[in-house]
Amino acid sequence: MGRAETFTVWNNVFPGAALLTAYLGVILYRVVFEQAEARATRGVMGKYLSPAVMTEVLKDPDHLELGGVKRDMTVLFSDIRGFTSVSEKMDPQDLVAFLNEFLTEMTDIVYVQAGVLDKYMGDCIMAFWGAPLVQENHAMLGVRTGYDMVKRLHQLQVIWMARGLPKLNVGVGINSGPMTVGNVGSTMRFDYTVMGDSVNLGSRVEGVNKEYGTNIIVTEYTYAIVKDKWVCRYLDLIAVKGKKEPTAIYEVFHPVGEEPEAALKRPDGFLEGWDEAISLYRAQDFVTAKEHFEALLDLYSDDGPTMVYIERCELMADDPPGEHWDGVFVMTHK
Repeated sequence: MGRAETFTVWNNVFPGAALLTAYLGVILYRVVFEQAEARATRGVMGKYLSPAVMTEVLKDPDHLELGGVKRDMTVLFSDIRGFTSVSEKMDPQDLVAFLNEFLTEMTDIVYVQAGVLDKYMGDCIMAFWGAPLVQENHAMLGVRTGYDMVKRLHQLQVIWMARGLPKLNVGVGINSGPMTVGNVGSTMRFDYTVMGDSVNLGSRVEGVNKEYGTNIIVTEYTYAIVKDKWVCRYLDLIAVKGKKEPTAIYEVFHPVGEEPEAALKRPDGFLEGWDEAISLYRAQDFVTAKEHFEALLDLYSDDGPTMVYIERCELMADDPPGEHWDGVFVMTHK
C-alpha cells in the first residue's frame, strides 16, 4: 500500500475512532461520577434508610435536596420505661453496650418493615413511614414495627436475665397524618426528618403508655386505618399537653388471625367486658362501671388500664363531673 493510500485510510478511520474514543470517555466519566455520587448518597442516607429503601432512593437522588414536602405518613416513638433507674445501677461502659444492643435489635425491626430511622434520642427511637418513598400501607408498617419490637423485647428479656442484666420494658406511640418531611439543616449538614403537629402527637402518645401501664398506643387516626387488621381496644379520650383538641387513643394487642404475643393476650370475653365497662363509665354510672372493671381484674389481674379506671371511678363517684362532662381526660405531663 502506497503512502497516499495509507493516508486515505487513516483520513477515513481516524475521525470515527476519535469520535468513538470521545464517546467512550464520556460514558466512562458518567459511570465513575454516578458511582461516586451513589457512594456519597449511601454515606449520607445509609445511617437511617433500610437497604431496600436505599436501593429505590438511589434511582432518584433528587429526594436528597434540601427542603420539605407534605405527605400523609406514620411516625413511631419508642422509649425504655424507667431507663434512668436502670442507668444508675450499671457501670457506664456496660450501660452503653447494653443500650447499643437494645437499639440495634429495635432498629433492625424498623428496617425489616421498610421504615426510616429518624434519630436516636438517648434511649428513644424515632422512625417513620411514607417517605422518601410513598408507602400506601405506612400505618400498617408502623403498627407491625411496634408490635414486633415488643415481641422481640420479651424474647430478649429472657436472654438478658440469664446474663444478669435488667429487665427492660418499652412504650411505643404511633400516629398517622399529614407531616412535613425533608432534609432540614444547612448546606453543610442536614438531617432527613419529619415535622408537624402529627409528629408531636405521636411523641405525646408514646409517653401516655406510662399513665396506663401499656406497651403500644395508637391514635384514632392510625386506628381508623388499621382497625380491620389489628385487634385493639379503646383506651380513653385525652387532651395531651400542648394540644387543645382531644384525641381518642387505642391499645394494640395483636394482628387479626395471628396468635398474640403472650404479654398482649387477654382471656376470652375480656375485651367485650371492657367495652361494657367503658360505656358505663362514659354514661357516668361510675359505681356500676367500677364493678365491671373489678370483674375484669378477675380475668386478668395485671391489666394496667383496668386499674387506672377503677381508681378513676372511685374518685368520680365521690365527686361527679356534672352533666356537661365530655369524657376528656387532660394529661398534665408529657
